[in-house]
Amino acid sequence: MMEKNFGERKDYMKETLLRFERMIKNDEPTFFDLETYEKITAHYIEKGDWEKAYEACERGLSDFPYSLDLLLNKVQLHANRGEHDLAIEVLERASLFHPGDIEISYMQVGIFNMMGEFEEAIGVLEGLLNRVEDKDEIYFQIGQTYQNWGKYEEAIQNYKLSLRRNLNNESALYELAHCLDLVGQLESHLDYYNELVDRDPFSHHAWYNLGIAFSKLERHEDAVRAYEYATLVKDDFASAFFHLGNAYMNLEKYEDAKGQYLRAIELEGEQPETCCCLATCYERLEEFETAIKYYRITVKLDSQWDDGWFGLGICFNELGRWYEAAGFLRKAIQITELNPDYWLALAETEFRIGNIVSAFEAFEKSAEIEPANPDIWLKWSHVLFDQGNYARACDLLTAAIEEMPEEADLYYRMAVYQIHSGDYREALINLEVALTLDYDAHVQLFDFFPDLEKQKALFRIIEQYREK
Repeated sequence: MMEKNFGERKDYMKETLLRFERMIKNDEPTFFDLETYEKITAHYIEKGDWEKAYEACERGLSDFPYSLDLLLNKVQLHANRGEHDLAIEVLERASLFHPGDIEISYMQVGIFNMMGEFEEAIGVLEGLLNRVEDKDEIYFQIGQTYQNWGKYEEAIQNYKLSLRRNLNNESALYELAHCLDLVGQLESHLDYYNELVDRDPFSHHAWYNLGIAFSKLERHEDAVRAYEYATLVKDDFASAFFHLGNAYMNLEKYEDAKGQYLRAIELEGEQPETCCCLATCYERLEEFETAIKYYRITVKLDSQWDDGWFGLGICFNELGRWYEAAGFLRKAIQITELNPDYWLALAETEFRIGNIVSAFEAFEKSAEIEPANPDIWLKWSHVLFDQGNYARACDLLTAAIEEMPEEADLYYRMAVYQIHSGDYREALINLEVALTLDYDAHVQLFDFFPDLEKQKALFRIIEQYREK
């Protein structure tokens, strides 16, 4: 019976929308009651059809000028069009018909924030403090407004006021950590986070945000402990399991990370970010087929998730399936063109396929985006080295050294190429510079000279710097 009623309601709404669109098209005089106008407007807003939503609002308000829902919908539609002054006018009208309505005040705050009129927004919010019981939410909104204004110290103060009234205001906890990170005060506020935990040791939000703070400070072992407490207090806390997985990933404990991601998926279903992180986990464990499975789920859930396409490209590269890898990498680049890692991976893949010109174009694009990344220049020059083009490889590294004169790896590699091209004097000069910058990094020379000890001149210089 319920299914039949639902079906009838669905058919009624479909017929109502057809009647409304006919009315617009033919300018027919058709009457709808207030509830129907509200439903029609909500339907078009949900679909993102702003023109029809606005038309429904206008026609509804001509018959029911005091409808708060229609007035607020009209405000939203003006805001979507960037017509902020008109939105404020409608809100002023609404406040005359519905004085003291909290929803109107919240909408005013939102519009003032969009307009950059932050002082006015804060004035409205401060006026609400004496009128509402949930003051933590008002202080949170004040904090948000100060944050939008770029006044992070004031934002921090108000987030703390919010948390004093409600420790479990998750948004306030998160934004507080974000602002403290922006102003470089996160480490100095660890005592504050520990106080929150002491205040309520059974607050999963407090433990979780202590974990967030440790994660931002790259104290991953401490982050693990905090997230684990959060999951002990609340064993279905999906976000804590997800971030616990991230902390384990940063510690390169991939098996542990895998279990946390799987638990997060079990609790909240397959989400693009979680599936992508799980796929990366399997990739690091060199379980490439399983990694591919989860990368495919990622891009199926969100076709614009560029990390998913990139991950597929990397895994297919590892399996030696270069042509498939190149296609996935190009897809990632279509979504996010200015990611140097994507271009670098594509360059190496194109080279393996034998598309030398395309490979060099991709290397060039990668270096153009991030010229201060030594890995790009090292890999690009290595392709030239493999082709026997030592002079061009050295030219590339000369340009890289001009950009990054303190990068020891560039000098070590330059020495390798110059030895192969017979330019021993310059090679030894660059080797000495490299040893001065980072002696321990000389082990990379074994990749090019497995019997390094037999290279007497090189070995003698290395031994001299060992003594220093």
